[in-house]
Amino acid sequence: MRYYLIAGEPSGDLHGANLMRGILKHDPEAEFRFWGGDMMAEVGGTENLVKHYRETSFFGIIQVIANARTILCQLDECRNDLLRWNPDVVIHIDYPGFNFKIARFAHEHGLRTFYYIAPKVWAWKEHRVKRIQKYVDKLFTIFPFESDYFRKWNIEPVFCGNPLVDAIEQRIAEWPDREEFVQAHGLDNRPIIALVAGSRRSEIKKNLPLMVATSKAFGDYQFVVSGVEWLDRSLYDKYLQGSDVRIVFDRTDALMKHSVAAIVTSGTATLEAALIGTPEVVVYRTDWLLNILKNIALHSYISLVNINLGKECVAEIIQSSMSTRHIEQELRKILPDGEKREGMLAEFDTLRKIIGPSGSSERTAQKMVELLKEKVQ
Repeated sequence: MRYYLIAGEPSGDLHGANLMRGILKHDPEAEFRFWGGDMMAEVGGTENLVKHYRETSFFGIIQVIANARTILCQLDECRNDLLRWNPDVVIHIDYPGFNFKIARFAHEHGLRTFYYIAPKVWAWKEHRVKRIQKYVDKLFTIFPFESDYFRKWNIEPVFCGNPLVDAIEQRIAEWPDREEFVQAHGLDNRPIIALVAGSRRSEIKKNLPLMVATSKAFGDYQFVVSGVEWLDRSLYDKYLQGSDVRIVFDRTDALMKHSVAAIVTSGTATLEAALIGTPEVVVYRTDWLLNILKNIALHSYISLVNINLGKECVAEIIQSSMSTRHIEQELRKILPDGEKREGMLAEFDTLRKIIGPSGSSERTAQKMVELLKEKVQ
């Protein structure tokens, strides 16, 4: 069968590649065409990569407006390519701004649509649920609580676990030991505290300065920022000037593994830290306060750790409550010998059971192939 996949971010490229490997196990004759990145190209062939995510990723309203003409051209290119290739299914991987428009087009032209990694409509933009109802034939969720949420909207999703578990398990073999990691990145021998400030300029602008300021109260520790390669080094440097804080690019998981604790901007990284086993404090400050308020109204929490556990495990410091003093207080509680550390690590064990074991990508792929074969028969 023919599979057309659309991912627009590095995480989508990773999870898309693992999904494609799973599809090949259950459909060895599978043909792929896709929007994604290098990891998907390794599985499906560079010749089948229509557009790399480096050309399609536009974060924030300013970037979207500035690149409006490019985005419209890319949408037209994708629509035309879909009609030419005529796949058995279009698999949308997160990336809702682009994918919802293509899902509508595919549905209206009789193409089957699967949505993998459901958009976080439960956190904000709940109106998008109606688009899922209209244009998505099958929704694949990655959190157990999402299934109950979508059923309230008469959507019966498929939950096969979380692909982040697979991604972490894959990378474990690649992690250097602590000594190698420290030497490779010019760090010293003090215990490490990771600063994960986010992957968007707006997140870094709002959250990194307070993270760096907090580091000054912990002379016995070295603070290391997890940087992302697609953002200019200068963006980080202006906030790190005058501090002892270091930066490591594109090794977030290894950095967390070798850190005694982390300060993490709310997002997928909060779940990653928990699955790796790194105690964390979650922070978030943004201009878009309305989104935060909607999230809290729906779930009482903003971090994926607390939402999945259904209670407060990690401290959440947001908006006006976000100060260096508050962050410092919560961070001390989860450092070695801190009063909350052991309890948090025990809750992380519970979280792993809730999220489910590895193999999610293959289980999801198997279900997709089964559904498509049922349709053919």
